[in-house]
Amino acid sequence: MNIVLIDDDQLVCMSLKMILEANEGIHVTAIGKDGSDALPLYRKFHPDILLMDIQMQQMSGTDALSDLLDEFPDAKVLFLTTFVDDEYIVKALELGAKGYIVKQNYETILPALNAVYSGQNVYGSEIMEKIPELMKSKDTFDYSHYDISDKEYEIITLVADGLSNKEIASQLYLSEGTVRNYLSTILEKLGLRDRTQLAIFYYQHK
Repeated sequence: MNIVLIDDDQLVCMSLKMILEANEGIHVTAIGKDGSDALPLYRKFHPDILLMDIQMQQMSGTDALSDLLDEFPDAKVLFLTTFVDDEYIVKALELGAKGYIVKQNYETILPALNAVYSGQNVYGSEIMEKIPELMKSKDTFDYSHYDISDKEYEIITLVADGLSNKEIASQLYLSEGTVRNYLSTILEKLGLRDRTQLAIFYYQHK
C-alpha cells in the first residue's frame, strides 16, 4: 500500500512515517506540508491512499480534496486531524472523503487505512456520533419525485445506518448482487457518486 502523507507539522509526518512503515506492505512514497501539495504529489505518485491533515496554513485539506477529486474522482483520501469540528466534518463528507479520524487515536490509523484501501469508508467514533444530527434538514423531501421505490428507500435507510451490502442482503433476504444493483440504480436516480454521499443525502432530507 503506497501512501502520500500531508501535514504541516513535520514532526507528525516523520512520526507517522515511522509508525506506518513499521508495518509490512506499507510505504510512504512522499510527504507534503500543505494542502497545495496534494494534487501535484497525487499526480506524480498516484498513491493508494492520500493521508492528509484537514487544517493547514495555506490551503485546507477540504479545499485540497475538492481540487483533487475534480481531476481524480476515484482518489481515496483519509483525513487525519486534531479537529472534530462540525463545519469540517460536513464539508469532508459532502466532498466525498473516504474517512475522517482523530489524530490522537494512533491505534486507529492502520485499521482505517486498511479499510479505506479495501473500499470501505471509515469515520472515528467521535465523528460517527455527530453525523446524524449534523446532516438533519427541516425540509420535507418526496423520494417519489425521483422514482424511488419503497424497497429502494428501505435500502437507503440501511446504508445510512452503516450496514454493508452483505448485512443489507441478509436483512432483506436478497442476494448481495441484487443489493449492488439496487444501489447502482438508487445512486443514478439521485445523481450521487457513492454510498457515503447517499447516507449524507438521507440525513439531509430526513
